[in-house]
Amino acid sequence: MVRRVLLHCLCAVFVWLGLAGAGCGQPADNNGPGAAETVIGEIDLSSWIPESLLASPDNRRIAWVAATGDEQYVVVDGQEGKHFDGIGMGGLIFSPDSKRVACSAREGGKWFVVVDGNEGKRHDSISEGTPIFSPDGKRTAYAAEEGSDWLAVVDGHGEKRYGSIHAGSLVFSPDSKRIAYAAELGDEQFVVVDSEEGKHYDGILAGDLGFSPDSKRVAYGAAMGDERFVVVDGQEGKRYDGIGAGPVFSPDSRRVVYAARVGDQYCVVLDGGEGNRYGGIVKESLAFSPDSRRMAYVAMANRKTFVVVDGEEGKGYDGVGKGPPVFSPDGRRMAYMAAEGEDRFVVLDGEEGKRYRGIGRIVFSPDGTRIAYVAATDDGRCLVVDGQETKHYEVTDFPSFSPDGARIAYGAMVGDERFVVVDGRESKHHDIIMTSREGRIVFDSPNSLHYLAIDGKTVYLVQEKLE
Repeated sequence: MVRRVLLHCLCAVFVWLGLAGAGCGQPADNNGPGAAETVIGEIDLSSWIPESLLASPDNRRIAWVAATGDEQYVVVDGQEGKHFDGIGMGGLIFSPDSKRVACSAREGGKWFVVVDGNEGKRHDSISEGTPIFSPDGKRTAYAAEEGSDWLAVVDGHGEKRYGSIHAGSLVFSPDSKRIAYAAELGDEQFVVVDSEEGKHYDGILAGDLGFSPDSKRVAYGAAMGDERFVVVDGQEGKRYDGIGAGPVFSPDSRRVVYAARVGDQYCVVLDGGEGNRYGGIVKESLAFSPDSRRMAYVAMANRKTFVVVDGEEGKGYDGVGKGPPVFSPDGRRMAYMAAEGEDRFVVLDGEEGKRYRGIGRIVFSPDGTRIAYVAATDDGRCLVVDGQETKHYEVTDFPSFSPDGARIAYGAMVGDERFVVVDGRESKHHDIIMTSREGRIVFDSPNSLHYLAIDGKTVYLVQEKLE
């Protein structure tokens, strides 16, 4: 009974293609060749908080928040941490290198950050979305409230106090050496970069604050009165009625793009030049190719939605999938999901693929020569690889290509059984294959991969060597 309840909770946590996996069952005995399982930890059903379950970025570690009586604590790889009055939900994180763990905690009415078991200074509260790690995993930062003031705490040292710090605005540069955030003092808002305040404005569009990939440049949206504009390297751009998306830097850090509103129309502004005006621009759709030479976005006009690539409008559809068009790693190919009535299909380099009931995330191989996505049919779901359908299952999860692009792996389910499929071969069946909250299937080489699986209350690291 305990095992059944645990698996029911896990099924509610893990989502496959936006639909909760139906049913949970006994693990099968069909171990694949070269498979090895290492116990990571045990889940205590009586204490754990299911929605807190988190995999590390390298998909080799796992952590969750547990509660006993009036106390909460973090469990990392099965090891129970110190008990506190509370743990900040959403504040539990692994460092990008997966070596460190941090969370916010409450004790005696005060909040503080715990990093690798070490407790920081006490504050009145810790901002949502913090703490954060730097990309190299060596530094930490968070926003804290003390009385009526807010301050950023970087590497344990508090910076200047302000009236507020925008939630979610705290960001490290890609090289981990710099930090920025949006703050407010009185009626003015501004961006603080490396402890230096930028120009004060009526408002900062903090969600768009970011560094360029080379860490040398900073961009964000700002407001003065009814006007909105983008500030790049301290230079204000043209003023508009609104900023609809961005700014976004190109991978080479040389170009900047954003969407602006003029009256009831929108245009994309690329390197200062305005594109055509449309009824709308999809906010999350601005995308540069990896080589920075191409730029695409999704626009809407005359009740049709279409992709604009390098200023050229593609065919109009009833809808285009959420998020940006997907470029291949070499930047030469591009794909996106489109909709016509009840049909969903992939458009690859301008060519429409087979029509399905639904389409999942599109993935290119590392060399850009292959493409895969999950498709929903009347018979279930299947992986479509280079236009060819694989075996149909009740559920098929997001695919991963091997580094050389020769192999492909994905999670699948039949009845109560979940398993990984590699080149058409089903691996050992488990109760759960962890594929949400950063969990995924990871190729370590062209001939080996690993993933996290759960049987009963036991979490395993499964490592497979492929024939």
